[in-house]
Amino acid sequence: MQPDFLNSYIMAEKYIKLFEEFPPISAEAWKEKVVTDLKGADFDRKLVWRTNEGFAVQPFYRQEDFKKLGYLDALPGEFPFVRGTKTKDNDWYVRQNIVVKDLKEANKKALDILMKGVTSLGFVFTACADLTEEDIAMLLNNICLESVEVNFVCCCKSPKFASLLANYIKNGKWNPENVVASVSVDPVGEYLLTGKMSETVFADLKALLEETSGLKRFRTIAVNGKNFGNAGASVVQELAFALAQGVEYLTSLTEAGAELKAVAKNIKFNLSVSANYFMEIAKFRAGRMLWAQIVKAYGVDCDCYCKMKVHAETGSWNKTVYDPYVNMLRTQTEAMSAALGGADSITVSPFNEIYEDATEFSDRIARNQQLLLKEESSFDKIVDPAAGSYYIEELTASIAEEVWKIFLEIQDKGGFIAAAKEGFIQAVVKEMAAKRDTKVATRRENILGINQFPNFTEKLETGFDASLFEEKDLTAEDAEIETIKPYRGAMAFEKLRAATDAYAKDNKRPMAFMLTIGNLAFRKARAQFACNFFAVAGYEVVDNNGFKTVEEGIAAAKEAGADIVVICSSDDEYAELAPAAFDLVKDDAIFVVAGAPACSDDLKAKGIENFIHVKSNVLEELRNYQSKLEIV
Repeated sequence: MQPDFLNSYIMAEKYIKLFEEFPPISAEAWKEKVVTDLKGADFDRKLVWRTNEGFAVQPFYRQEDFKKLGYLDALPGEFPFVRGTKTKDNDWYVRQNIVVKDLKEANKKALDILMKGVTSLGFVFTACADLTEEDIAMLLNNICLESVEVNFVCCCKSPKFASLLANYIKNGKWNPENVVASVSVDPVGEYLLTGKMSETVFADLKALLEETSGLKRFRTIAVNGKNFGNAGASVVQELAFALAQGVEYLTSLTEAGAELKAVAKNIKFNLSVSANYFMEIAKFRAGRMLWAQIVKAYGVDCDCYCKMKVHAETGSWNKTVYDPYVNMLRTQTEAMSAALGGADSITVSPFNEIYEDATEFSDRIARNQQLLLKEESSFDKIVDPAAGSYYIEELTASIAEEVWKIFLEIQDKGGFIAAAKEGFIQAVVKEMAAKRDTKVATRRENILGINQFPNFTEKLETGFDASLFEEKDLTAEDAEIETIKPYRGAMAFEKLRAATDAYAKDNKRPMAFMLTIGNLAFRKARAQFACNFFAVAGYEVVDNNGFKTVEEGIAAAKEAGADIVVICSSDDEYAELAPAAFDLVKDDAIFVVAGAPACSDDLKAKGIENFIHVKSNVLEELRNYQSKLEIV
């Protein structure tokens, strides 16, 4: 009987011989085949994707595309850490945030969730509070800090919180060297949100680093790149600004007299994760690679200081009030991206977080989403699970290249703070946010349940504060610079729909009636499109199988009490059917043609002015109908 290793060798030899029977195929041959299958359509326009990040993504990649990449020989845990900072597995801290309103209640919740799989606690203080050492002890009562990561997220007084937590760790019944903790001290990031920054900020930070120097796994400096992602920035922009912000801390603190190693080991990056699945995986890999090279350039004598510590949080930009359970789907893919990208810790936000306090149910789902990735999908078992993907490796390189361009531009302006004072960073974020808003308005970027495929029957029974549909403006009264303002891409559509729901409480809900007639294929497709279009604004939509005559359809629409009548037919039939229907509708309802037929000019000449089609700016069109229906 042959040993197992010999059987494996024989099988491998057979497979090698099998592959030899197939001739190698070049990339040019593949492309020729694709072009043939396109039947005349332009390859680049049809299949090459131009990203928000500023580069083109090809429909396929091959091994020869790797020749230009110079980091593929590095193993996991080796400089420049593109393959991760871990060598044995891909484990990460499962973090759940607790909004601290009452210290005892927050402690009670912390102890509860620690028994349910959480390995990292994030205590979020939404209001300024003068905590004492006794308060910290109450908050962390019965929590063994050697067994769980602890993080404080504070809107202000972060340095004081850091000192209190550091003293608590030093005086506890554990080995301080084994305690993993952080406090989100990010005055440079807050500068972009509030427009203000203390003149002594770096001197104060230097003193804080010295105070906490005895705690090897305690990080005090936060780089909240997530603020850029949540304000509409692209993946590349978020990473570029985060790296530039990190360099600002490295430079300013070392110039203030702090030791380079102390600064480097104290920085923690907090990045958002969007729905751009593969791009986000590549973002974490590119970020580690670039940060390692940046810190190396400062002259550290050990690669261990070049490791990027990253906490990933599911972003808020794409989260919604309507159809909120879809947020679970969004956060699940986002958590997958962060895990596959090698994040050190991950927070999955509860699906209802944006419009109410998290419930026991939403908290449970949020933490279980991560536990599922570990316990059922084994994402934590394999070092660098994204390795070997031509696509992800190419995205990593492309992101790194584009990030570096923006990073160097910021350095040419004198660094992050100088670029912020000039307004460069804010202008870049605003430009990208406006670009994405236009894509959402025209459905080139879909937000499920909001601008595409809304739940027709969903209605807001409870009114929400108007601020829920506005930018989050944290600008101080005496701000020195323009600020960035986090917001959600769905807000504009949600505001429209909320207005309809409010209107419908005292009035009849507006009805869009589909006058389906003529060609079966066209009328069904256009009716489906039109129903989806008007349901986005919260209107009642009535679809129909089809009418034999225009007169029959208009009579049915009037009997139903339609506010909007949408004729759905083929382009050829519109020339005759649309004017006939328009004359019968008169002023009893708004008349709309579904499509952009060649005879549009003739129809407009006869008084028909409303057309909806795939190139419509859905948001602007619906605002127009809201105005016509006198919905405030």
